[in-house]
Amino acid sequence: MSSKTNIYLDHSATTPVDARVIAAMRPYFSRIFGNPSSIHSFGQAALAGVDKAREQAAAFLNCSQNEIIFTSGATESDNLAIKGFFKALREREPGPRHLVVSAVEHDAVLEPAAELKKEGVEVTRAPVKRNGVIDPEKLKSLIKDNTALVSVMYVNSETGAIMPIREIGKMIGKINEKRLRDWEKKSPAARGDKPHPVYFHTDATQAVNFFNCDVKWNYIDLLSLSGHKIYGPKGIGLLYKKDGVPLKALQKGGHQEGDLRSGTLNAAGIVGLGAALGLLDEKTRVAENGRIAKLRDALVTGILKNVPDALLNTDREHATPAHAHFSFLGAEGEAMLIALDLEGIAVSTGSACASGSLKASHVLRAMGIDEEIAHYSIRFSLGKYNTPSEINAAIKKLPLVAARLRKMNPLYRKR
Repeated sequence: MSSKTNIYLDHSATTPVDARVIAAMRPYFSRIFGNPSSIHSFGQAALAGVDKAREQAAAFLNCSQNEIIFTSGATESDNLAIKGFFKALREREPGPRHLVVSAVEHDAVLEPAAELKKEGVEVTRAPVKRNGVIDPEKLKSLIKDNTALVSVMYVNSETGAIMPIREIGKMIGKINEKRLRDWEKKSPAARGDKPHPVYFHTDATQAVNFFNCDVKWNYIDLLSLSGHKIYGPKGIGLLYKKDGVPLKALQKGGHQEGDLRSGTLNAAGIVGLGAALGLLDEKTRVAENGRIAKLRDALVTGILKNVPDALLNTDREHATPAHAHFSFLGAEGEAMLIALDLEGIAVSTGSACASGSLKASHVLRAMGIDEEIAHYSIRFSLGKYNTPSEINAAIKKLPLVAARLRKMNPLYRKR
């Protein structure tokens, strides 16, 4: 048994499953094992668990149960939301369409957008400010008459930057109201077709633990989330689709989930997702946010005090309480990650899904951070099981690791 420290500071990549979630899931692996689509008692017992989870998800999001589509995770939800939306529009009415996404989206949004661009959809990337937050007024200026969908993440997974989701949702609603008013003012002969609304999608994967995800309050039409970021199981997520939003399935075969997502339902995973969402009551969330923020701030203060040439890229005033993204000049990010792991501290260089890439983070580049500095970057993301003693231990080890790596960097030694 290794005696090294084991400190997990990579909760944006994934979280450990809460014991209460495991307890809720356990019966669905062996005792309640039926296919939820089967009409016999075994299937109906499993369906009861799925129905309860759908109820929990709907309560958390403040929506109707029939607006919940269970998926394999946020990546599938994002693909279904974006590609399934434009597929529905094409089948309904051909014509030039426009999609606006933020420049700092996860690849689960950017890559489907790139595919749509090849298929003729016009795609615009909305820039962000130096702190990684999108400017709603700049976003508004990018919306055109043929804009069909705007997709802006709620929280950026790398820096923790919070996007003004509610403000964006309200702004899109006002644009739709003005479109309709202007159309109604015209004479019937001059009106033409009724204007299509602009719909709003958000990837809320990194926000669910920390912020209000009420889809009505936030004026959201489509929302993606994943179970494994909220102390639930991996391989399960959902897409909220507001009633009336056009959407077509991307996979066919079984007609589950309102014929929008075929495939045998992952009953155990769905039950776990519902249980995880059920634990996120507002009182607990606010208290936990405060506790984690104190730990994060202690980590930031310790790093800035003890590690020379450490640049904080996270704007704490506009970020989750859990994120601290740094660039340690002269210490390459991947090398820092490996060195810290050998010391028993788990961190990330950015999005876990892109951790194998040697490219500088598109998020940091969109924030105006120099490419070389971006390569020196590390993301710390805290969770509900982290303790003050773990943060203190990390603060003690970080200066030694950074100094060791910098000694091996001839360019840094010349500074």
